[in-house]
This record gives sequence, C-alpha cells and structure tokens, in this order.
Amino acid sequence: MSAICWDQWFPEAGRAMALQGAEILFYPTAIGSEPQDAGLDSHEHWQRVMQGHAGANLVPVVASNRIGKEIIETEHGKSEITFYGNSFIAGPTGEIIAAGNDNDEAIIIAQFDLDKMKAKEAARAGFVIDALIYTRCF
Repeated sequence: MSAICWDQWFPEAGRAMALQGAEILFYPTAIGSEPQDAGLDSHEHWQRVMQGHAGANLVPVVASNRIGKEIIETEHGKSEITFYGNSFIAGPTGEIIAAGNDNDEAIIIAQFDLDKMKAKEAARAGFVIDALIYTRCF
C-alpha cells in the first residue's frame, strides 16, 4: 500500500496500512531543502522515520525521493528547492537493504520472501497485537 506527502511523517498511516494487510509500505516522496531555509536538511530525520515505519509494523518500506533542483514561485518571490534523493528500501525490522544516493537517478531493487516474512510476523504477532491494544488504551 502507498501513502504520499505528509502521510510519511506520521506513524498512523503506516500502522493503518499494515493492519489492513499491507505486505510492503510505499512512500513516494519529493522532499528536500525548505523554501524558507535552504540550509535545512531533514534527510537523516526522514530516513529514520521511514525505517521506524518498517520496524514498528514489521513490513518492508520502499521510500523513493527525487533528486535535482527546482525553482518555485512563493509569496516571497522565487525560491530554490534541492531534492536530496537517497531513496532506499528498508527490511521489516528497519534495516537498509538497498539505497540510492543524492546525485544520480537509480533503480534500487530488493527481494523479500513474503511467505517467510508472514511466518516471522505470526511468531511476533503478540508484539503487534499488544501495541494495538496499548494504543487503544491511551
């Protein structure tokens, strides 16, 4: 299943998709420097959040992102955004399986044995169920 844009920053979208049976979470992204602060680089934060979605839900995450620059018009005039690329695929516990870089277009590939993942998930089902009950209690 796929979430877009700001959905990627919040755990609820990933949890909802996983509870609906998603076997892999996809987050297509266009993220980079902020128009109001070109020096702000949230790349590492973004990557850790995506890895957290994988680990929290025990499913792989595919996080794709643009590279390059774009000039946009804002209420304050022209602004440049630099997209930081670094697309990656994380395994079901959040480990990076494959990754691109910040300069080149790339196709990154990973292979997952979904049957084996389901068996491991069944063994850890208490973790997911306990987390679901916990979130409903508070």
